[in-house]
Amino acid sequence: MDLDARLSNNTVVLAPRGRVDHLNAEAFGKAVAPHVETCKRNGPGLLFDLSGLEYISSAGLRVLMLASKRAVPAGGRIGVAAPTAMVREILEISRFDLVFPVFDSVDAGLSSFAQPASGT
Repeated sequence: MDLDARLSNNTVVLAPRGRVDHLNAEAFGKAVAPHVETCKRNGPGLLFDLSGLEYISSAGLRVLMLASKRAVPAGGRIGVAAPTAMVREILEISRFDLVFPVFDSVDAGLSSFAQPASGT
């Protein structure tokens, strides 16, 4: 699993590649943690570009959930974008598509995050 990061319009885009499973979920969590802290402190959105993710296990989903639980109460915004068919199915089966917004593309996610938060 590799993790690329870039900043686009006050949104950090994190793009994991490969698989996130029980073997590397802890490393994934450690790689994501500084970006979550930045999201909490400075308010940028955090968008996970899942287009290069082949598979995510429950351990990987836990990392996403913990990121959300840390950032959202502090005013951060987290979403996922461009999931592959397999990852989208996992998000739907686990009902994680109800936890974060799921965007069809990274551009759609960036566009949504550029809008003011709805206050929900």
